[in-house]
Amino acid sequence: MNISRKTFLKNASTNLAGAVLAPGILWAQGEDTRNPTKEMRPMDKSYTLKNVRLETGFEYEGDEVIATQTGLFQVEIGNGKITKVSADRPDAQAIDAGGMLMLPAFRDMHIHLDKTFYSDQWRAVRRSGGVKGMIALEQKMLPGMLKHSTEKAERLIELLQSKGTAFARSHVNIEPTSKLDSLKNLEKALENKKKVFGTELVIFPQHGVFYTDSVPYMKEAAGMDIDFIGGLDPFSIDGAIEKTIDFTVQLALDHKKGIDIHLHEQGSSGIQTIEYLIAKVNENPVLRGKTYVSHGFALGRLDKSGQEAMAEKLAAAGVGIVSTIPFGGLVMPIPTLMKYGVEVLTGNDSIVDHWNTFGTGSVLQKANLAAQLYGYTSESGLSRMLKLATGGPVPLDDKGVQQWPRTGDAADLVFLEASCSAEAVSRMSPVKSLIYQGNVVF
Repeated sequence: MNISRKTFLKNASTNLAGAVLAPGILWAQGEDTRNPTKEMRPMDKSYTLKNVRLETGFEYEGDEVIATQTGLFQVEIGNGKITKVSADRPDAQAIDAGGMLMLPAFRDMHIHLDKTFYSDQWRAVRRSGGVKGMIALEQKMLPGMLKHSTEKAERLIELLQSKGTAFARSHVNIEPTSKLDSLKNLEKALENKKKVFGTELVIFPQHGVFYTDSVPYMKEAAGMDIDFIGGLDPFSIDGAIEKTIDFTVQLALDHKKGIDIHLHEQGSSGIQTIEYLIAKVNENPVLRGKTYVSHGFALGRLDKSGQEAMAEKLAAAGVGIVSTIPFGGLVMPIPTLMKYGVEVLTGNDSIVDHWNTFGTGSVLQKANLAAQLYGYTSESGLSRMLKLATGGPVPLDDKGVQQWPRTGDAADLVFLEASCSAEAVSRMSPVKSLIYQGNVVF
C-alpha cells in the first residue's frame, strides 16, 4: 500500500552515521540537499536502508496477473554498489525508507542538454520551413545560446533529477557555427554534476555532415571523451545516404565509438537508410549493440508485415531504436520491436528549446504514454512499460521472477510513493528520492 506523508514522517529515523530520510528526502548530516540545485557531497562510503519496498513476484488468477507482490527489505550500499539485500529489520540503526517503492533510477536516452531555454524566459517555437529552415534559424541563435549553455545545462540536469532520472544520453552540437564550443561548455556542466548524474555523449552534426562542412569538427570531437558518433537525415540533409553513413561508420570504427543517428525521414529514404546502416553493422560486428537509430519514423509508415520484417533485421544486427512517444499522428511499432528483441529506448528529446516546448523532463511519463497508446492496461503490461523509463531493467521478469536488485548492481535508485511498478507507470507516482552511484541526490 502507499505510505502516507504522516506515516512516513513518523517512521523516519536516523542511522549511526547521521543520515536521515525524511518526507521523501535523503540528505547527509549537516547538509540539506532537498534543493537539487546544490552540489551534493557523497554520503559515507557504506550505509544501510531499511523498510524498503521491493517487488517479489506476481499474483495470478488462472493465467492472468492480477497483482504484484511486494515485501519490505533491508538494502546495504557500499562504494556505489548494492552490497546486500536481506530481510527487513525494523529496529536496525539504518536509514528508514518508510515503505517507499525502490526501483532502478530512470535513464533519459535521447536529450539535448547543450541547447535549451530552460530556466530562461518563455519562448514558443518559431517554425522556419522544415529541418533546413530550422537549421538556418539555429545558426542565428547558437552564438547567443552558447554564452550561458553551461549554466542552463546544469538547470536542465536538475529538472531531470527531480523526475527520478540519474543518467542521460545527450546529443551535443558539432557544426561550423558552434564548432566544439557546445561540447566544451556541456563538459563543464557535467564535471560539476559528475557525483550525482551520469551521461553518454553523442557528437551530433545538427547542420548536416556535408550540408555544412562539419567533417573537420566531427573528426576532432571524435577523439575527445565522447561515446557515440551521431548523424542527421543523410538523404534529405546531405543528399547521399551511403556517403554520410560511410563517413559515420568509419569515424566510429576509427575511434572505437558507438553510433546514434537522428532519422526523421518517413518515406523510402528512411527505410533505405536503416537498411544500409544494418548492412554496415553486419559488415562490422564490433558495432553490434552499439548502434542506434533515433526516432526512425519511417518504421511507423510500414504495414504490419513490413514492421515485423524490419524488427527481425534490427534485432539480428543488434541495432536499437530510440523513439519519441508519441509523435503527432504517427504510431511507432514499439510493441513489435520489443516482441522481436530490438532494444527500445526513449527520452524527452527537447524540453524547452527552439524545436519543441512540450518536454516535462519525465521519462516515467513516456512509459505512461506508451502504456496508454499501446493498450498496456493490465498489471503485467504496465509493469513491462517501466523498462522505457529505466532504460531496460525492471524488478520482475516476464514470469514474475525477481531479477533486481542483486548484489553488485549499481546503486542507482529511485524511491516513489507507489505500491508497485504498475501503479508507478499508470499513476506517474511522485518521485521522492534519488541516489546515483551511492551518492544521494535528494
